[in-house]
Parts: sequence; C-alpha cells; structure tokens
Amino acid sequence: MYIPKYHEESDALVLQSLIKAHPLGTWATQGDGELIVNHVPFLLDASRGDCGTLVGHVARANGVWQSFSKSVPSVVVFQGAESYITPSWYPSKHAHGKAVPTWNYVVVHAHGLPRVIEDQAWLLRHVNQLTDVHEAGQALPWRVSDAPAEFTAHMIERIVGIEIPIAKLVGKWKVSQNRPEPDKLGVVAGLLAKDDPPSRAMAEVVNRQISKR
Repeated sequence: MYIPKYHEESDALVLQSLIKAHPLGTWATQGDGELIVNHVPFLLDASRGDCGTLVGHVARANGVWQSFSKSVPSVVVFQGAESYITPSWYPSKHAHGKAVPTWNYVVVHAHGLPRVIEDQAWLLRHVNQLTDVHEAGQALPWRVSDAPAEFTAHMIERIVGIEIPIAKLVGKWKVSQNRPEPDKLGVVAGLLAKDDPPSRAMAEVVNRQISKR
C-alpha cells in the first residue's frame, strides 16, 4: 500500500482499535494461480503475538481454507471511516482555485500466514465468543445455547476455523493532513453539514488529527 509519510499511522493501539470497531475483514490470499478474496468477520486477540492474532471461520464448502498460500502472507483489510472530499470546502480553492477533489479514508492492513483449525471444541468456543461480542448491544441478546444442541453441532461441522497471527500491521489515515489548517476546518464543517453517519465519522477523525498539532 502506498503511504506518504504524513498519512502513516503506526500506533498499534490505534490500528487494533480500528479492527475491533470494523471487524469485517477483506481477506486476500494467493491460491490456485489467482488471487482469492473473502469477507470474514474477525475477532482480534491482542494478547497473542506482538501485533495480535485474528480469529475467524469460513464455511467448510469455501475452498479457501484448503487453497490459501502457505508461503506468501495473506493480507486482511479493515476499512474504517471514509468520505468524498469536495474542494468547494477549501477556503484556498476560493482564493486561488488550485484544488482538486479527493477521498479521505482510514484503513488497516494485517499481514500474516493463516492456519486452519478443525477442532470442534475450539470452534464451539469461537462461535460463542463471536456471538457474545456482536450480540452484546442487542436488547435481547441471542446466545448459541438458544439453538438446539444437535442443530448447533451440525452447524459447527460445516465451518472451519482460521487464525492469522499478525506479522505486520500497516495503517493509512488519509484525512486531509496535507491541507493547510483553514482547509482542514473547512472539511470538518462541510462533512458535518452533510449530517450523515459516514460524514460525521470522518469529521471526527479529521478533528482528532487537527487536535494532535
């Protein structure tokens, strides 16, 4: 990934926080002479390894668990806030016209060699943990134990666990750092005026960058 120095984010806690907030990863690997891409909700175990370990599962019918590269590290992409940025928000555009549109975004790439887990007890613990994490905010949280045990056992047989010890975490925060201060403030004001969740999320990220100075 191309990362100008001013867009680089290297704080491991910041990168791990994005993964936890946006856990649906885009997993890319080589296999069978082509690139294989899947979208997998991962849990991050930050206690295992220097950069943490991604934990997820795929359907047994999905051949990726048998064909992913065992020698070339996979990349899992986690996408955070993103938004189109119009130059109309820049005071500098109105002063001299030397401005173009762009796209702001925050993203994390996790690199590592996957491993497969087929142990049924491990898989049951994993789906319980995954369910508990994502049902926590529901008014009436669903539990794995709500389903009949025979049904759950049958479903567990149809999935395969994937762990990816993270060898390298790379973060890119492209959030108007290269613009002068008035333009950054114009971006925040423009995003907030749109008043939709993606725009508000990006405005918050740009504001955090401004406050770091």
